[in-house]
Amino acid sequence: MPIWFQEYTLKDFEQFNTKNIHHSLAIEFTEIREESLSASMPVDERTIQPAGILHGGASVVLAESLGSVGSNLIVDPTEFYCVGQSINANHIRPVKSGKVVGTATPIHIGKTSHIWSIEIKNEQNKLVCICRLTMAVLKR
Repeated sequence: MPIWFQEYTLKDFEQFNTKNIHHSLAIEFTEIREESLSASMPVDERTIQPAGILHGGASVVLAESLGSVGSNLIVDPTEFYCVGQSINANHIRPVKSGKVVGTATPIHIGKTSHIWSIEIKNEQNKLVCICRLTMAVLKR
C-alpha cells in the first residue's frame, strides 16, 4: 500500500526542479514507487570537489532533497509541512564522472517525525554513500 498522501506521477515533480538547488545541481526525480523515491544527479563541474571526485556535500544535498520531498508527499500539505532536522552520511567510494542515483526509503513514519534511509549508487550500481535523515513534521 502506498505511503503517499495522494497519487503522484513524475510530472508532479517538475515543480521541485525549478529555481532552487535541484535546478542548480541538475537533480532530477526519476522514479516514485509505493514506498520509495529516486532521483539522479550528474557528477560534473557542479558537483565535484577540487580533487575531481563527487563532493560529499553534493551527495548530502541529493539525500536531503529526496527525504524532504518524500516527507512532504506523505503529509496533508494543507495541514503540515516537513523540514530537515538531522542528517548523517557515510561516503563509501569516489565517483569521477557520470551520474549517481539516490533512493530514499522511510524507516519510520510518525506523526511528528519521519526517518529516511537514502542509498546513493553509481552507474555500476555500487554504493557510493548512505545517509540517514530525520525530518520534523510541523503544523501549518
